[in-house]
Parts: sequence; structure tokens; C-alpha cells
Amino acid sequence: MISALKKDHLRIASVNVNGLRAAYKNGMAAWLEPRGVDILCLQEVRAPDAIVRQLLGEGWHILHAEAEAKGRAGVAIASREEPLATRNGIGDDYFATAGRWVEADFRFADAAGHPVQLTVASAYVHSGEVGTPKQDDKFRFLDVMTRRLPELTKHSDHALVVGDLNVAHTPLDIRNSKANLKKAGHLPEERAYFDRFFGEEIGWQDVHRNLAGPVDGPYTWWSQRGKAFDNDTGWRIDYHLATPALAAAAISAVVDRAPSWDTRFSDHAPLVVDYQL
Repeated sequence: MISALKKDHLRIASVNVNGLRAAYKNGMAAWLEPRGVDILCLQEVRAPDAIVRQLLGEGWHILHAEAEAKGRAGVAIASREEPLATRNGIGDDYFATAGRWVEADFRFADAAGHPVQLTVASAYVHSGEVGTPKQDDKFRFLDVMTRRLPELTKHSDHALVVGDLNVAHTPLDIRNSKANLKKAGHLPEERAYFDRFFGEEIGWQDVHRNLAGPVDGPYTWWSQRGKAFDNDTGWRIDYHLATPALAAAAISAVVDRAPSWDTRFSDHAPLVVDYQL
């Protein structure tokens, strides 16, 4: 059915909660309740489905993929509108129980009142570790993403992949690029995948970068070590990847960075984007 949204934009937020129970204990509800989010995408949920529904409360349609490994990964999409259809998994059986990819299709009315279909995916790419099977899994997942994005382009009028993708694409996306060129998350081989995502071959857009322009960050994750958060020594690894027409409809992108280290509910900050469909 066509959305009955009363406002002129669609607000989509993505956040790696680093454990939903811990996030709520540390104040996530106080961030979410007044934020006016229409579609909320979560990563590293790390909680049973019943707990997810209890914490988010009423008024949400919840799609949640738990990881088979307890206390690991887990992704979710919570929406005010009921999805037309949902899918769990990125399309490779190897990742079927990994809790790293869910998709939901929605139908909204555009400015002229015509129905348009939007597909949203919440994704949690492996962090990786150079020279280990964890890095092999990360490359395999990015390979599957390379195949899935063009499929989503054909599937809906608009498509959006959001989440913790665990790659700082360019030197603007990480405070100390040269010092991290041999570390997972900023390897040239990893960054090359994003070149393809945003290049002519696949043709998607980095919504946050488009709106922020050529500035350092704005970062979305900071190490728990030292004074990384206080010094804004961060990484921009949380994204909204969109098909071109949807990216062009984005009117604002905001990183909801906590005012201080001790007021954060996660080591990631939410990335909130408004789309004027």
C-alpha cells in the first residue's frame, strides 16, 4: 500500500548499536524517540528477536536476522510502514546464518502522487583481519555485494543499502590514512570494491559524501582506546549507498555524534538521512 506519511520527506537512520541491550541501557531510547525516524536500520544487534521487539516497543514493523553465533552480528530493519516484502540474506548460502544482510521493499507516493517502490537493505560487513579467514570472508561478502547491487537496481524504482560496511573508502574517510593502509578497513583491495560500487560499472552513490562534500569525515566510528572520540580520530565506515535517483533526492545527512564520550550509547554514531521522494 502507498504510505500515508504526513511529512514531505522520508527519514532513514542507520546505526551499529554494538549490542542493542547495552545501547538501550546507555540511552538509545532518548535519542530515538524524538528523532522522527521512518525506517531504522540496525547492525550488531546481538540480541534474541523477543528482546529486540521488547526494546523497540510498539509502532514498528520489525525484520530481524539473528546470527547463528550467539552474541555476534545481527541486523534489523524497523519501519513505521509495513513492508510489501522482506528477505533475509544476501543471496549466498555461505552467509545464510551470519546475520549480516536483510532487505525490505516499501511503496511510497512520489511528489506527483504516483507509487514508487523502495528497497532498503541493512548490512553489516565483516571487520576483517589481514591474513586470516576473517579477511577471506570479508572479501567474499564484498564480492556478493558487487553482484547484489545491480540486481537491486533492477528490482525497484529506488534501492538503498545502509549500514556498517567496515571500509573507509578514501583518505577523507579516516583520520590517519597512511598509517592504516595495511590494516583491515582501509586496505587498497577493500577500497577498490567501493570504487566499483561508485564507478560506471555499478553506478551507485555515496549519499553522505555527496552531501558533506570533500571534507574530513564526518566520522561515524571511533576506537574505544585512548582519546579517539575526544580528538575526533575516527573512521567513516557507516554508509547510505543509493541508486542515482534516490541519491539525488537526499536533502540532508547528519551524524548524530554524542556531545561527549560518556554520553554515547555505541562506539558508532547514527547516520540519519532525509529523502524527498
